[in-house]
Amino acid sequence: MRQNNQNQSISKTQYAYEYLRTQILDGVYGPGQRIIIDQVAKELGASTIPVREAIRQLEVDGLIQYKPYSGAIVSVINENEYIETLSVVAVLDGYATALSSRNMTESQIEKLKELNKQMEDALYEFEFEQFGVLNRQFHSIIYQECGNSFLQEEIRQAQQRLDRVRSSIFTLVPQRSRQSIEEHAKIIHLIQEKAPIDEIEKAVRQHRLNTIEAFKNRMKPGKEKKE
Repeated sequence: MRQNNQNQSISKTQYAYEYLRTQILDGVYGPGQRIIIDQVAKELGASTIPVREAIRQLEVDGLIQYKPYSGAIVSVINENEYIETLSVVAVLDGYATALSSRNMTESQIEKLKELNKQMEDALYEFEFEQFGVLNRQFHSIIYQECGNSFLQEEIRQAQQRLDRVRSSIFTLVPQRSRQSIEEHAKIIHLIQEKAPIDEIEKAVRQHRLNTIEAFKNRMKPGKEKKE
């Protein structure tokens, strides 16, 4: 009986964890927003115990932090960590795409085109959160064909660190969205035409680095007026 209660508690904690994590990654709970434990427990129809346990797990993940007099709040974006991590992704993704370029089928290339069109539609509707999800799917389809499981795992781990920011990056830098679509089209063309490996790698690496530059420049004086 005790074992069943323990399993039920774990299940409720996991449910609360997944719920809160999704709310944070989808931008429902924004950076700096306070997590009211009693309110979350009421929404889930649970006691506060599994919610508190879930918050402890999310704190370990870096998605939530405790602040004096405020309690649990959604972590504010760590800009340095984002830039450093995406710099590494630029190198890894460029190499993975170069390897994948010779393994991709026509149906996969058509899927990339479809995703890029969906991104264009999301941009037109100002659905930047959906744009970010589609962007990740686009790159995931490519690097999964690289044939190097270690490289795939390194990219996945790096992307996990970017998850919280990734869902909102195009909201922070909306002007980057149109450029990203155009660069995707170029990458698709290079893959389809079987361009030289080093040219594909360079194009993808620069694609990622361009996002970093847009992120860095988003608050520079006079930037908004030019955009």
